[in-house]
Parts: sequence; C-alpha cells; structure tokens
Amino acid sequence: MNPDEFNPEGRFVGTVSGEATEQQLTSEAQQQTAIKHYAEMQSAPRFPLHLPVELKSQSGAYSAETQNISANGVLFAMDRDVPVGSMVDFTILLPGDVVGSACNVQIDCHGRVVRSFEDKGRRGVGVVIDEYHFERA
Repeated sequence: MNPDEFNPEGRFVGTVSGEATEQQLTSEAQQQTAIKHYAEMQSAPRFPLHLPVELKSQSGAYSAETQNISANGVLFAMDRDVPVGSMVDFTILLPGDVVGSACNVQIDCHGRVVRSFEDKGRRGVGVVIDEYHFERA
C-alpha cells in the first residue's frame, strides 16, 4: 500500500512531519464527519407536502412552495435563487387534518441553504433546519 493513501478503514496513512499529519487527520476527520452527517440527512424519510411558504433571507423575502419535508430539512420550489450558505427563516402551516389535529400547526423554522439547482424552469432550494418551534395556529 502506498503510504500516502487511505486504508480500507478510511484512515489516512502518510509519512509527513508530526504537525502536518495531525492537520491532515483533523481535516480528514472533519470531512468524514460531514459526509456521514450529509448521508444521515439524506436518509431521513421525506413527505411530499406542497404548501405555500414565504422564505426570508438577508437578501429579501421570496414566495416558495414546499416539495418535500423531512425531519432534517425542506426542499422548496421557487422562482428565485437563494445562494448556498444563506441563512433563512420560514414558517410552515401544517393543516390540522394532515397532522391529525383539530387545529392547524405552525412550525417556525431557522435554517441554511445547502442545495440550489434548476428543475423544470424553477429553482429547487434545499434547506437544513437548524432550529424550529411548534405553535398551534
């Protein structure tokens, strides 16, 4: 095995000075953690709910529609792009009959854009939810 390759266990093996090796291992550990976290986020069950939402970011407010919702995030369809990395706020109003409640449930969310792509003439914007609060509407 080449000493500067990854071994089957995913560890970096190299022949570099002590300080550089520690930096490389730290960097690799961060990358592996990010990859694992992204895979976990992608594996959460998604629910195809199409609900109107107003998405607010530093650059303004935008009308959007949810395409699917999971425990980790939301995929929006919208006419404007919101750059990856943007912090956003939005409120989702879940109809009571959808969640088995006598009244609607409001979810106030704060998150960040992690994906942005074009799909059928509209923008797809994927947002990870960092914080949320449930309220009865």
